[in-house]
Amino acid sequence: MNRVLIAEDLYLLRDGLVHLLQAHGFDVVAAVESGPELLKGLLELRPDVSIVDVRLPPTFTDEGLQASLAARTSVPGLPILVLSQHVEQLYARELLADGSGGIGYLLKDRVFNAEQFIDAVRRVAAGGTAMDPEVIAKLLASNARHEPLAALTPREREVLEAMAEGRSNAAISQRLYLSESAVAKHTANIFAKLGLAPSDDDNRRVLAVLAYLNSRS
Repeated sequence: MNRVLIAEDLYLLRDGLVHLLQAHGFDVVAAVESGPELLKGLLELRPDVSIVDVRLPPTFTDEGLQASLAARTSVPGLPILVLSQHVEQLYARELLADGSGGIGYLLKDRVFNAEQFIDAVRRVAAGGTAMDPEVIAKLLASNARHEPLAALTPREREVLEAMAEGRSNAAISQRLYLSESAVAKHTANIFAKLGLAPSDDDNRRVLAVLAYLNSRS
């Protein structure tokens, strides 16, 4: 049974997440509402996965992401699933690009059903990634001015966005109506243009791409 920590300042949403997760077999070890409480819980409880809002008390800016980054500095690889209405690009890139452990970023108004959300929580708890395509698009767009990324073809950018969502070559093939060999070729071109070594580990290649984007910001 996965142990979950929830950080959400809105009572109804926080309580709803507790009941939803418990109904799907998760052990909710804490449900907090502020940045300091989140950091304390992450370091003391070391949950299997944490569901974190970006804007928490006391300042309602980026306490959730800052607490998550601080906790992962002390406990590398601590799985974090950000659930927010906002894409905070600076800290999001830093969190996504540190290269260790499960990570995810979902937008609240784009979670359409319980199955989608629970699948994302389980994926992050298992060390994988769960990325909303809109989050990836904003991170990529903010870096479009940099020459290596600008060198990608439109199709390579589509493949890169799908890779960053955590999709395998087979899944990308189905989504973009390409053969798997064509996806493999595009992937090799992307890594070559970005100066990244290809990897068979899908999660590692996603984090490597995001690490590169973060380093160029």
